[in-house]
Amino acid sequence: MHYGDLPLLLPNAWDVPSALALLECGFTAVGTTSFGVASSLGRPDGGRSTKEANLGLAAALRPLDCCLSMDIEDGYADDPDEVADYVARLPADGINIEDSTAEKLIDAARHAAKVQAVKRLSPDIFVNARVDTYWLGQDATIAATLDRAAQYIAAGADGIFVPGATDPDVVRQLTAAIPVPVNVLAIPGFSLAELGKLGVRRVSTGSLPYRAAIHAAAQAAVAVRDATQVPAADPYPEMQARLVRYADQKFSG
Repeated sequence: MHYGDLPLLLPNAWDVPSALALLECGFTAVGTTSFGVASSLGRPDGGRSTKEANLGLAAALRPLDCCLSMDIEDGYADDPDEVADYVARLPADGINIEDSTAEKLIDAARHAAKVQAVKRLSPDIFVNARVDTYWLGQDATIAATLDRAAQYIAAGADGIFVPGATDPDVVRQLTAAIPVPVNVLAIPGFSLAELGKLGVRRVSTGSLPYRAAIHAAAQAAVAVRDATQVPAADPYPEMQARLVRYADQKFSG
């Protein structure tokens, strides 16, 4: 899926209804967003707050007819074997695992050890190793980013995710030097085709759909209050029908 004419666009869901809506739009692969999952629980993103919720979410999304990638923050542990054991419990096709904890980069060798442990125990899972240099503004150089990426690839990473890298020249240099599919967040003003020309093979929406949904929900209430134009919304019968189909698929047999 990473080697089509255009980069793979991976939209990020946070619950069953959001995933169903994305599949209705024709997407064949869905990721999750740790921010959306944590926020839905009333918790800030990070801090390993989505560990238990993600186990339930992965199980709920697994019956869907799509490839599934779970955002597992930093793997929810410092010990590589604990991370690997957790991933082995996830009924998913891939994971996204970041090389920072509590908003600080961790030692690259420690993250590489997590990647290696995961691939040893779950060799078929697609490990998208996230490099947070540009996201956090720490060691945000091409050289440092490539050094981290090389260590993760040597450990078995199947893809490299560099959120926060938005400068076309930076993206081009990264993709030219990284031998596995490179993932970036959607960059305003750049189409999938344009990102593909920069060498990008995967584009994530991150928390954007969740944040847009929260904004639209508030605007709908404001519109009713102020007698202004109500935002577009999926009809109740349509959403109910999706859930009925999902329930039949999940619980049949």
